Amino acid sequence: MDIQPGDVIRMKKPHPCGSVTWEVLRIGQDFRLKCSGCGRQVMMKRTAAEKGVREIIRPENEEVSQK
Repeated sequence: MDIQPGDVIRMKKPHPCGSVTWEVLRIGQDFRLKCSGCGRQVMMKRTAAEKGVREIIRPENEEVSQK
């Protein structure tokens, strides 16, 4: 799965605050995720995170203008 830091992911199960979207802060063996609803940060094993992902939302990249 191609998840990069800065991506927003939508998970299958909601966080207790009710939000289902998370910002990816760090990737590796574990993922560090920040809840978009309450701001809580959690560490989650890669296998559990990839299994729970429903959608990956990429930030809009600004195109570099050439002079």
